[in-house]
Amino acid sequence: MGDTGTPDGGTWGACRFCGVAVRAGASRCEICGAERPLRAGEIATAPRRLRRRLKLTGILRSMLVVGVIAGILYAVVSAEISGPPNLSSDPLSTTGSYLLSPGNFTVISGEITGGDYVLGNFTAVDPVGLNVSLAVYNSTGWTAFAGHLGSDPVWALDPAPSGRIVYSAPVTDNYYFVFSNPYPSSTHFLIDVYVVTQYETNVATGGGFM
Repeated sequence: MGDTGTPDGGTWGACRFCGVAVRAGASRCEICGAERPLRAGEIATAPRRLRRRLKLTGILRSMLVVGVIAGILYAVVSAEISGPPNLSSDPLSTTGSYLLSPGNFTVISGEITGGDYVLGNFTAVDPVGLNVSLAVYNSTGWTAFAGHLGSDPVWALDPAPSGRIVYSAPVTDNYYFVFSNPYPSSTHFLIDVYVVTQYETNVATGGGFM
């Protein structure tokens, strides 16, 4: 009987192109679509170059599978060791370093429930000793400040190289902690300021922060 171009019945062959196993009776590779896969009996007598390619393809495929399994195991083990991510529950609980150019500012904002408070500190770390200003605005004051209109902060500290933050909100609102470089642009002073803030609830004590 003549050659039909299909693998022997009941025997798996191999794709000539990608090397993947081909089921019995298939006339083309179900993975890459290449026609006339090798019968099982033809693999041993195939040209040497083809056999080497099939062997190399099998090795690469095995390495890929092992790599995927290793990656999954690493991710699972790492998650078990490190535990759940430690995410800040409030935008006013932060730690960061901010670069302030002369006359410019950075802001940390979030809602504070009336009676709750924010603790923290800031320090000019580079250059050491230069002053930084801190002003806290409520939502109304911030709108005016951002629009370059006259606005008084609800709390502020005099310019200093470092300062302690202790602010208790009288009412629930969005509050904006504005850290400013008070020097004029002619000084060219760039200040790297390190800021730590922590939102604290006053529910347990039932009163305002003192």
